[in-house]
Amino acid sequence: MLDAPLAPPPDRTDELALFLDFDGTLVELAETPNSIRVSPHLSPLLSRLAEKLGGRLAIVSGRSIRDLERHLSCAGLAVSGSHGLELRLRDGSFVPLAAPRGLDHARDRSMRFAGSIPGLIVEDKPFSIAIHYRQAPEREGEVHEFMTRLAAATGLMIQHGKMVAELRPPGADKGDALRALMTEPEFAGARPVFVGDDQTDEDAFYAAAELGGGGVLVGPPRDTAAKWRLSGVSDVSAWLQRIAQQ
Repeated sequence: MLDAPLAPPPDRTDELALFLDFDGTLVELAETPNSIRVSPHLSPLLSRLAEKLGGRLAIVSGRSIRDLERHLSCAGLAVSGSHGLELRLRDGSFVPLAAPRGLDHARDRSMRFAGSIPGLIVEDKPFSIAIHYRQAPEREGEVHEFMTRLAAATGLMIQHGKMVAELRPPGADKGDALRALMTEPEFAGARPVFVGDDQTDEDAFYAAAELGGGGVLVGPPRDTAAKWRLSGVSDVSAWLQRIAQQ
């Protein structure tokens, strides 16, 4: 769908299952992954939403679960990290995954490459490795060329996001995480709505639509599979508060 409609998503909660991205959706993007500012009201809001929706709330982030929990209390919530490569259910149990072959080599090469260029930041995750270039945007082409070569050498796939390139095993994505969670008892039969801002959220927009729901694009209009749009993080917060207060 070209240029997602300006109309915000509906507020009705009947059989709603909410899947929320983190960076760029619940918190504003920042110069580095660790310099984000998280509102003290966010965790209480998510707790109220989870109660309102009968547990049908999940955080689906590109960050690892361990990193996400340094910034946000996820107790009692289903959480997916590393773009679908990590999945923890609401009861705290993990869906086990094995670290992909080639990742150790990719991690070592990425550390050495980024260490030689000021402004590049490596994000080391359990099942993937990412290089952020927000502080060195002029290096975008160089980063993409390096990661493309490294992907070919390791058998990993390259995934592009906002000022970041990531190497990860093929197969899982945020859409797969949504589909897996929708088989859990509290989510089964509900209407999934995924809220996200990045190109990496498109898989989840498609998955939500396939299961009778839809996606909410956060940010300016662009070509997207989302059905609705919210202008930014503050609009997402206001929308979630309306749902929680119903």
